Amino acid sequence: MSKMSEKLYSLSALFENADSIINAANKVNKAGYKKYDIHTPYPVHGMDDAMGLEPSKIGYLTILLGLTGLTLITSFIYWINVIDYPQVIGGKPLFSLPAYIPIMFEVTILLGAVGTVAILLIFYFKFPNNSHPLHDTNYMKNVSSDKFGITIESTDEKFNIDEIKSLFSSLGASKIEEIYYEEETLNFNPTILDKKFIGGLIVIAVFTSFSAYMHLNKLLYLPPLDWMSKQPRLNAQSQSPVFADGFGMRTPVMGTVAKGFIPYQYKDNQADASQFMVNPLEVNERNLIIGKKKFLTFCSPCHGNLGNALSRLRGQYPVGPTLHSDKVKNWTDGDLYHVITVGQNVMPGYEKQITRDERWSIVLYIRSLQRAFNANEEDLK
Repeated sequence: MSKMSEKLYSLSALFENADSIINAANKVNKAGYKKYDIHTPYPVHGMDDAMGLEPSKIGYLTILLGLTGLTLITSFIYWINVIDYPQVIGGKPLFSLPAYIPIMFEVTILLGAVGTVAILLIFYFKFPNNSHPLHDTNYMKNVSSDKFGITIESTDEKFNIDEIKSLFSSLGASKIEEIYYEEETLNFNPTILDKKFIGGLIVIAVFTSFSAYMHLNKLLYLPPLDWMSKQPRLNAQSQSPVFADGFGMRTPVMGTVAKGFIPYQYKDNQADASQFMVNPLEVNERNLIIGKKKFLTFCSPCHGNLGNALSRLRGQYPVGPTLHSDKVKNWTDGDLYHVITVGQNVMPGYEKQITRDERWSIVLYIRSLQRAFNANEEDLK
């Protein structure tokens, strides 16, 4: 055991139950002592009030760090998606906030929590100093098990060992003990720039990096741990000797119908689609909202948000024609549905991406755009 110095750190007292430690904390606080602390084996309700503790200011630091993390990650996401590498995907905006909320939330919590702990360790607990006079004392062993303790530091302005012993005795303390500094740590004053500390961090970083590299790049590829990478499977777009055509990826069996997708009977005959197909959906707010959502996702990248050929992909991809031409306005709903389903020219068909009702909702929305661009006096009333 380490040799104790003659310098007194504090005077401590042990109590047998929660009620007695609450009473002791209240009396010590009212007596005017400032540098004291309470130790209990479990949280004791009402202790903050008994000690006269003010609400902690550490919460302000945490929210500041969290908002800093939120600002940094939001700025980084915006810079990547809008400034450095803008990509239009499925008609979504360049900065699609809902997709990034989980990332923003995680970074906010991470920086707030980790930053708070780091600041507490470095500035409050003076890390890398991990020595404290209370460590390894009988007092700390007792309050970590089934006793309740109070300790008053010798640096308190009102500290008088005889008066404090008398106070503890009057409060019913079961044991009173003097706690001294350890001799070898009395003058120990490490800093973050301590050479041994920095060297230890470097050794840990090198060992951790080497271990991670060996684990992820070597160990996982050795038997029997390589079963995931060498399992009997086919990668996408790879060949297969199992099938006569050599393709590993198989097309659906002829006549297969996906759930929710009704087979389209006029794939090769737009004239019949124009003549016999009628939009089954009612013109109402719900269907128009669905149509607008699907139009902006699948149609607007080429035809523009208003269907007027002002595409965001101009210069990058063939721009779709305007949907306000006489030709398209004179088309039947069946014609529009047919083109959406099977495509036309360089436009692909969307039968597999958009359900039947969603395609009819898009037709309704296109009609609303056409009417908005060619409003009559009755529409303006």
